[in-house]
Formats: sequence, C-alpha cells, structure tokens
Amino acid sequence: MTTQPKAGTGPWSIPPLFAQLVDDTGLLAPREASPVETVVARYLAARDGVYGGLVGQLVCPVSRLPALVKELARSSVSRPVELSLVVDTGLGSVPKALSTVFSRPALLAPRTIETAAPTDVDAVWLDRVAEFVPEDVVAVVEPRRPVHDDPDGTQAWLDAVRRVADQGCAPKLRCGGPRPTDAPSTEDVERFVRVVAESGRGFTTLGLHEAVRVDSPAQPVARRHGLVNLLVAVARALSGGDVASALRSTDGDALAAEVGVWSDRAVAGVRGLFSRCGADPAPGVALAGLGLLTR
Repeated sequence: MTTQPKAGTGPWSIPPLFAQLVDDTGLLAPREASPVETVVARYLAARDGVYGGLVGQLVCPVSRLPALVKELARSSVSRPVELSLVVDTGLGSVPKALSTVFSRPALLAPRTIETAAPTDVDAVWLDRVAEFVPEDVVAVVEPRRPVHDDPDGTQAWLDAVRRVADQGCAPKLRCGGPRPTDAPSTEDVERFVRVVAESGRGFTTLGLHEAVRVDSPAQPVARRHGLVNLLVAVARALSGGDVASALRSTDGDALAAEVGVWSDRAVAGVRGLFSRCGADPAPGVALAGLGLLTR
C-alpha cells in the first residue's frame, strides 16, 4: 500500500537521487503515434511542471532531428532542451547532426549520443564511435542481448557490456518495449548490474516505465521492471547486498523505506552508476505516492 501525494499545486522537491533522472523517449515511438509537436509540447510542459526536476533529456533519433529543430523554433523555448541523439541512420550521419545541434545553442544542448552495437563489438568499433562524439558529450552504447535463453549468447553480451564500459562509453540496458523479448529476465538485469558495478562506469536504461515492478504470474510477458527496484539493486550491488530480491520485489513501500535511509554518499554512488532512465511518461505521480518526493 502506498501513500497519496500531498495536495497542492506547487512544484515537488526532487531529491538528488531522482534529479533529471528520467528522459522522454516519446520520439522513439512510430511517427504516426508520436507526432513531433505532441512530444515537444508534452516534454516542455513536464520540464516546467510540478515534477520538472525529475525530467532529463529529450531522446531523438537522428532521422527526426530536422523536424525537432523546426518544432522547437516554433515553440520559442525558454531555455535549451538537453538532447540525447539516437543514431538510426549510421555513424556517418553523426557529424552533420551534431553540426545542426551546435548551430542552434538557443534550442538544443547535446548531452549524449546513443547507438546500438554490432554483434561482434570490439575496441576498434568503439574507437570509431569515440571519433564521432565530442569530449563533452557522453557516448552511450547498447550491446545486443540474446532474445532467447542462450548461455553462450548471454556471456557474449556481458563481455560486450564490459568492453563498452572499459572503453569509456556508457552501456545501455533495454528493460522493455513493444516486443515481449524487449523485457530482459530478472537474472539478466542482475548480471548487467553486477558487471557495471564492477566496472564503475555509469549506465542508462530504456523502457523502464514503472516506478515499482509489476508482475502477472498468469502472463509472464507482462513483466515490467521497476525504476525504484533498479535503484535499490544498484545500491545493493555496490554494498555486496542481495541484488536479485531487490529486482523481484513488488513491495513499493519496503523499497521506498530502504531508499529513505540512504546517506548522501550512497545516493551519489547509485547515481554515479545509474545515470539516466528512458521512460514515457515520467513516473512523478508514482514516486510522490511512495513518499520519495516532497513539497
């Protein structure tokens, strides 16, 4: 059982654990379901809204960048939008896209460039990625996770996560999506968390839409991993605790109580690893209901 958010109309106070944690991934949806003007209006309203401190970057495929620039110019933004560019047209398109972004500093501030890794990702390919990414922009790389139970494939995926981290890039974990196979098993999430905790390299996620894990025993494909679960899992990985039970828990109050006693140092350690979460929409109401945000 969770508490209800306090009444009132003012902004919620976003503690450091959740500050600018949640990115808007609306532009990754099919174009017919996510018109640029709709996503931009929602993002700007959320950024300036009562949970504004929770909102991070706007995630945009390179192929939709021209439309985004046009819409932001029309919207007369009050301050630049922090941008995550997703490479969907090949690495060769990155320089032109960055030139577009850097030429419009009043509209956009580039923060990350994200790309999927090939199956045989190696240091040579990662060096090539680094060539396209400016020093003050974070390179995010998503290694390919096997969609079926395959011990060899899982090990190859984890090895790729280590290589990405060792090369100075941020590994990305896909936690959900339109296909049932987009949601990794709890075991795979635990393995990923332990690898990044060992590496000390910050990571990002995509498709983590729930504040607390939701399970449907009758329909395993309905599994939804939780944002608070993953935060607690990272903290436990850093302290040698039980990562698996944190990921499996559906008890939001218990998870929130654990978060509530973290020291400033523990919070910094967790956010040093878990840097960003791609979601749609941001779970501000749910986090407030758990007592994790205050007026």
